[in-house]
Amino acid sequence: MGAKRSERAGTRHRLGNGLTIGMVTLLAACASTPTSSPAPPSPEADTSYRSVSKDGMRHYQLALGEVSTGATPYDHPAPVYPATLLAARLPPQEVEALLIVDTEGRVSEVRMADEAQADPQQRLFMAAVRTAAMQWVFEPLRVSQWASDANGNTHEVGSEVRPFSLYYVFRFAWKDGKPVTDANATGKASH
Repeated sequence: MGAKRSERAGTRHRLGNGLTIGMVTLLAACASTPTSSPAPPSPEADTSYRSVSKDGMRHYQLALGEVSTGATPYDHPAPVYPATLLAARLPPQEVEALLIVDTEGRVSEVRMADEAQADPQQRLFMAAVRTAAMQWVFEPLRVSQWASDANGNTHEVGSEVRPFSLYYVFRFAWKDGKPVTDANATGKASH
């Protein structure tokens, strides 16, 4: 019995020494590994967008007892900075666009002022806006009519979805060499 116990103790001693040697080897390898220099910044750019309210926009006039809901984007990919302009590192560019949304909440048309007179660089930004905006999906604009019964309880008596349009300003800029997208896009629906 004493021989087996001493044999097990010897095995544990050898295992312990092996683990210790292995740990020292790993630590030495970590200590002697040269540190790498930081990676250069990515040649990508920043894009964002915000809704704007324009003077002269015609808004839906709600009658007494009408409530509107929806007209908020839930799938709104940001435009991609034009790849051919990345190396130019241009100053910030802004493109204003009117998004026309159908009754199903899909963008059916994107309008931009002075598109025909824009220079070639500006047209690339406009094309990026159009490509992204045509993929946007909104919660449809729903106008509901509500009424009260004799007991003062309100209930919906009718509802319809309507097309609408919103102005957005899309901004293209450089920011620490990395893309950052602002997804806070809200606005008042107009027709």
